[in-house]
Amino acid sequence: MIRKAVLPVAGLGTRCLPASKAIPKEMITIVDKPVIQYVVEEAVKAGIKEIVLVTHSSKSAIENHFDKHFELEATLEAKGKQELLDELRNIIPDDVSIISVRQPEPLGLGHAILCARPVIRDDEPFAVLLPDVLVDDAGLRRNDLAGMIEAFDAKGEAQIMVENVPEDMVHKYGIVALQGETPAPGKSAPITGMVEKPPVEEAPSTLAVIGRYLLPGAIFPLLAETPPGAGNEIQLTDAIDTLRKDSNVAAYRMQGATYDCGHQLGYLEATLVFAKHHPKFGKGFNELLQRYANEG
Repeated sequence: MIRKAVLPVAGLGTRCLPASKAIPKEMITIVDKPVIQYVVEEAVKAGIKEIVLVTHSSKSAIENHFDKHFELEATLEAKGKQELLDELRNIIPDDVSIISVRQPEPLGLGHAILCARPVIRDDEPFAVLLPDVLVDDAGLRRNDLAGMIEAFDAKGEAQIMVENVPEDMVHKYGIVALQGETPAPGKSAPITGMVEKPPVEEAPSTLAVIGRYLLPGAIFPLLAETPPGAGNEIQLTDAIDTLRKDSNVAAYRMQGATYDCGHQLGYLEATLVFAKHHPKFGKGFNELLQRYANEG
């Protein structure tokens, strides 16, 4: 069973400027929680017990968010604000730990994952969740990350989460080529190749990689030997392609919906969706939507 997840959070968040100039992009809020908290909650819901943050010296706010704030908790308790106190104390369950490691220089996603090697064994599978991407699993019996873990446990194959995108959008994503037919949502199929941002006429499918991976620890020595690729950075995709030559890698087709919070419109869409079904603010927010829709 996979119990560890790596979250690469060392990036400068240039796509989110100017909002991310003074605060980490992962700490920008969706309704009432920072983006990073939604991603950690997704991992915890899937059974992850250890979160490894690959971070940077300028990102201490993320670590502080998941740490205990004794003075604030004492103040809330003294003022009888029990609901807020409970929310703070339940940001992560007691049986989940947060570990931070540093990425000393920005050498790519593959390098960021490699920085987690000291806390994950080479024979230990783990998850990777990119914190730019929020996954909405409302209405699902289990979230997609849990489905990926089940597929990994059943077949022992690395899993890459994909979603079907319109043909005119394939040039914006990494696209997978599959062995056999496109899997149904919640199922996986072997990958025969990956193409980064292909023209629509060259795309092998319309299944796009969206930022969730389950990988064996064997990826670490491959990353260590992977030369710089696109952008002169160590690319995770290149290491996965090497892994695929020696063992199966599967594409898991997700059931939920994703929102790219790394750019402004994706962030606004995520805010809209998560606010609409928020347990505390959803009713009021939907009334606001109706009011402004009527005003035209």
